[in-house]
Amino acid sequence: MKKPVTLQQAIVYFGDAERAFEYAKWLRWPDGKVTCPRCESDSNSFVKTRRLWFCNGCKKQFTLKVGTVFEDSPIGLDKWMMAFWMLTNCKNGISSYELHRSLGVSQKSAWFMLHRIREAMRDERTHKFGEGGPVESDEAFIGPNTKKMHRGARLRSIELNKHQGRAIVMGLLDRELRQVRTKMIPNVKREVVQDVILNQVGKNATIYTDNAPNYDWLKKEGFVHETVNHVTEYVRGQVHTNGMENFWSLLKRGLKGTYVAVEPFHLDRYADEQVFRYNNRATKDNPLTDEDRFTLAMSQIVGRRLTYTQLTGQGAD
Repeated sequence: MKKPVTLQQAIVYFGDAERAFEYAKWLRWPDGKVTCPRCESDSNSFVKTRRLWFCNGCKKQFTLKVGTVFEDSPIGLDKWMMAFWMLTNCKNGISSYELHRSLGVSQKSAWFMLHRIREAMRDERTHKFGEGGPVESDEAFIGPNTKKMHRGARLRSIELNKHQGRAIVMGLLDRELRQVRTKMIPNVKREVVQDVILNQVGKNATIYTDNAPNYDWLKKEGFVHETVNHVTEYVRGQVHTNGMENFWSLLKRGLKGTYVAVEPFHLDRYADEQVFRYNNRATKDNPLTDEDRFTLAMSQIVGRRLTYTQLTGQGAD
């Protein structure tokens, strides 16, 4: 059977547990050489009835899930595959309640699954923006009223910022690459914004922003800096931040329409999700498919384990 390109085909394709296993195995070890996640030895024997390997190096057993976002999950790979497919391709995301109904898992398990998938979707590339074209920089204030949160969430929100319980997300868009990056920041002070830009944008790049004073240092650092005053204009030729504004609208649409109640503590993961879909959207020059996005996210499952304690902070000091 050919690889799936639509949701309907994916349901049929990954509904076969053996096929789902072989597909995940191929993505994890594309050269066909299975290596131990503990000692990296490629000397092992496969126990077919249990779908696990016995490592001849460290003398321990391991499964395909060890060392990935799937580790310690009792949920079958067939359901994991469908969850990956839906989250990477649903324009506004998918709620844990919808996933719980679709896959027949508990809502709590679905919520944890989605966050693990977001961990795989997170972009870890470190190349700097602005080396081939201008960069847009902007911030968004996002989040619910802290009065509606439980005490732990409220304290985390207050710690994040003082802007009426809203979290602050800073975004950069490289127009040449058509790529976005986001970062949660504690406030919009000059030194905070400066640290993000100096780490993410190449020297001498052209940066477009609004006329906020926290960007007034850019020219002194060697950047070409042009601004738009949103009181009187939004576009002046090529000078605008409409690309980032478009991204913010997509992010907020998902947060308000799909996820509804998102704690600021977790907002960076929801931003990572939207960044993945935005950066891997289909364009005239790069006609990516649903299967392409799914495969890309699945290819990033190794080394990104996320435990429930890490996710919630429960049991942490």
